[in-house]
Amino acid sequence: MDTSSLVIEEVEAGAAFLKELDAYQPVKAACWLREPEEECYLYVALKGLTDDNSDVAYGEVLRITQAMKEHYLDPFRVKLVSTSNAVAKAVMDIYGRFPGRIPTRFDGRVFAGRAVENVYIYPQFQTKP
Repeated sequence: MDTSSLVIEEVEAGAAFLKELDAYQPVKAACWLREPEEECYLYVALKGLTDDNSDVAYGEVLRITQAMKEHYLDPFRVKLVSTSNAVAKAVMDIYGRFPGRIPTRFDGRVFAGRAVENVYIYPQFQTKP
């Protein structure tokens, strides 16, 4: 991936991945986040993610990324986090302030208490019954 900006291929690959992952365990928040001098990472907050089940969840990340035929997503660029993570909380705060099904780009300097170059926030996933 181009380290200077997020490109449409990564956005689309992330969306396809998130759809599959949400079928496994509810996705509560998701965004691509790039810190200065770093690569972009796909942060995904999963409902019920703990230290005890994160290995199983990362196994699912690997399974899904290997099964994706139309898109490529490096499984090592996925960071699974709990809903108490600062990035997850910041994304969920944006969901609360700006509800809707439209993706959001954040090009500020600080997000979730960390310096960033850019953030792409996926729309909030529909709550499962």
